Order: sequence, then structure tokens, then C-alpha cells
Amino acid sequence: MSLRTAQRASLVDQVIDQLKEQITSGSWQLHGKIPTETVLAEQLGVGRNTVREAVRALTHAGLLDCRQGDGTYVRATSELSGAMARRLRAAEQLEILEVRRALEVEAARLAATRRTDADIVAMEKALARREQAWSGGDPDAFVEADLAFHVAIVQATHNRVLIDLYADFSAALRTSIAAAGGTLEHNYIPHDGIVRAIAAGDAAAAEHAGHACMEHILIALTDTHELP
Repeated sequence: MSLRTAQRASLVDQVIDQLKEQITSGSWQLHGKIPTETVLAEQLGVGRNTVREAVRALTHAGLLDCRQGDGTYVRATSELSGAMARRLRAAEQLEILEVRRALEVEAARLAATRRTDADIVAMEKALARREQAWSGGDPDAFVEADLAFHVAIVQATHNRVLIDLYADFSAALRTSIAAAGGTLEHNYIPHDGIVRAIAAGDAAAAEHAGHACMEHILIALTDTHELP
């Protein structure tokens, strides 16, 4: 990690900016543990109290997570994702699924008109990993593979705002996908129709396929009383 020695003016603000840079740049990985107060104080050339105040501010902003007796971890990679994570923790599952539907259906529609050959290859590989994870019967692997598949579609929109928004929404989506996986353990929902429509450049068909997949999930979860 490369941190500059802080000057004496506005020390806390300077330390906040430098720690935030480590988070947003990816130098500190999402969900990873950051250096201790003592180490950071030495690297920055400031007192531990200054580091503690900066960490407290970033924790309040939702970027860091202080765990008593364990350490401090990266909770979010931007203030937007931190604020969204706090809001989504209090959201009902149905609300999250409805927003997920809006994002993913629009992403499928846009991807059909903007995808490149490389995007199609990425989606096909992600789809294959998703199917393999399902066949393997590993719920955690399926959650990650399913999310990676939808990320590949969002990436194919080449809409930076949508891509960043979906990335910030990912933590809540993991919970949503996990809930769907548990409920649909005998009702696998194929996603190959979405890829075919996007590859064919058929925006209407891609939108329809994406919407159909989400409707299956919403109906199944509602029928099994998983949703409030």
C-alpha cells in the first residue's frame, strides 16, 4: 500500500481521503480486512487517535465495518454503495426483487442493441458456469455464478451508470439470489433464452426473456410464502 505522510492541517480529513482512496481504488479489497490502527498511524505519520477518527467517519459513511475484537473490514467501495447497503438491509425481499427486475430487464434490452462479440462470449461463458454450479448442487457457488451471469449482461449495455449502480446493488442481490435458490431448488430457471435474444440483437425478445425469468422467481417465492 502506498500512503503519503499526512500534513498537520486538517489531519483527520486528509487521512479520511487517503483511506477512502485505498478503498475506491481497490487496493483494499471488498470484504477484506484493512491494516490495524497502529500500522496505519505509522504509515501515515499521524497519531492513532487521528486514524481512529478517520475510520469512525468512514464506518459511519458505510465504507468500513468495525468488528469488535476482530478488526476493520471494507464494507462498500463507494459512499453510494455504502448508503445503498444500509438502505437495503432494511428492505423487504419483495422490494429488492422488484428493483432487481427493473435493472435486469432493462439491461437485457439495452445489451441486445449494444453487445459486442466479446460480450456474447463473456455471457455464454458465464451462463455455462451458472449451469455447472447448479448441477454441482453448491448453493454458494450458484449464487456467485448467477450474479456473474447478470453482471455480464449489464456489462454488455456499456452504460457506465447502470454498470456502477448494479455493482452497488450486488450485495443485496446475493441475498436475493440465495433466497431464490433455496426456494427453487427443484425448479431451475433457464437463462439461455436471454443470451440467445441478446446475441440475435432482438431487444424485445431479450426484454421479454429477462422479464419472464424474474416473474418465475417472484411467483415461486410468493407462493412459498418466502416474501412478506
